[in-house]
Amino acid sequence: MMRRQIKTLAMTAAVAAAGLGTAAVITACGTSGQTSGTAASASPPAGTQARAQDAYSYYRSMMGRYFAGSMMGGGARGWMMSPAGYRWMTGANGVPGWMRGGHFPAFMMGSGMMGTGTSADPGKFMGRLWANAPGPRVTPAQAAEAGNQIPPGAHINQAARTITFTTGSVHLAAVASPAGSPDETFRIAGMVNPKITVPAGAQVSIQVVNADPDTAHGLVVTSGLGQSSWMPMMTSRPAFTGAALWFLGNPTAAGMHAGTLAFAAATSGTYHYLCPVPGHAQKGMAGLFTVSNAS
Repeated sequence: MMRRQIKTLAMTAAVAAAGLGTAAVITACGTSGQTSGTAASASPPAGTQARAQDAYSYYRSMMGRYFAGSMMGGGARGWMMSPAGYRWMTGANGVPGWMRGGHFPAFMMGSGMMGTGTSADPGKFMGRLWANAPGPRVTPAQAAEAGNQIPPGAHINQAARTITFTTGSVHLAAVASPAGSPDETFRIAGMVNPKITVPAGAQVSIQVVNADPDTAHGLVVTSGLGQSSWMPMMTSRPAFTGAALWFLGNPTAAGMHAGTLAFAAATSGTYHYLCPVPGHAQKGMAGLFTVSNAS
C-alpha cells in the first residue's frame, strides 16, 4: 500500500473515535471514527498525520498480534487487515460497519480471544481490542473531576437535571459509566444524562472520557430517535458535521481513554446525545440536546 494512501485513510478516522484528532480539549484517542461527510483536510494541523499514522499502525499491529496466523492470508481474514477492513472497523468513511448492523467475522469473535459471552456485546469486544491504543489518557481522579465540573457559562438546574448555555462557545465534559453513577449512563456537570440546551450557532466541544472498566463507549449528537433502538446508527446519523466520537477503548493502567468531538450547532431543533455502541443507548446512555433560537 502506498504511504500516502495509508496517511489519507488514517487521517479520515482521526477526528473522532478511531483516530488521533486535534480537537480543542483533549485529542481523540486511537479508537474512533470520522463523522459522516467530513473530508480530510488538505493541510492538517502539524502532527496530525503522524498521530493518524500511529492509529493505523496500531490497528495493523493489534490485528496481527491477535490473528497473526490467519490474518496474513487471503479471503475475509486478510481483508480485515486491509484499508477497507480498517474503515469498516473504525468508521473512517462514516459510521463503523459494526454499528450499522454488520457482524464481526466469526474468527474474531471466538471465545479463545475475547472470552465467553463478549459476542453478545460489541462494546465489550471493541473495548478490549482497543484498550492499548495510542492517545491521551486521564486518571480516575481527573475523570471524576471532569464529570462533576460545572461548565463555564452554564446555568444549572439540579432538580430538573438541565444545563442551559447562552454563550456562543460551549465546552462540557461527559464521562461514560463512571464509578458512583448508574451503569450505561453519562455523567455531565454532576448529573446523570442531563438535558442540554445551547443557542443556535454555538461552537460546541464535548470532552468524552470512557470510565467503564470493560466496555467501549462513545458519544454522538443525532436528530433521530436512536436511543430507542438497539442499533441506533441504523436509524440515525450525526446531526452536525463533527458531532460524533464513535468509541473509546477500555481503561488500562495508563489511564482512561479520552477524546473530544467539536461541531457548530448550526440548526435549531430537538436532538439527542447518545452512545452509538449497539445496545447502550437503549440501556440508558442517552439524553436530550436542544439547539434554541432564544437569545
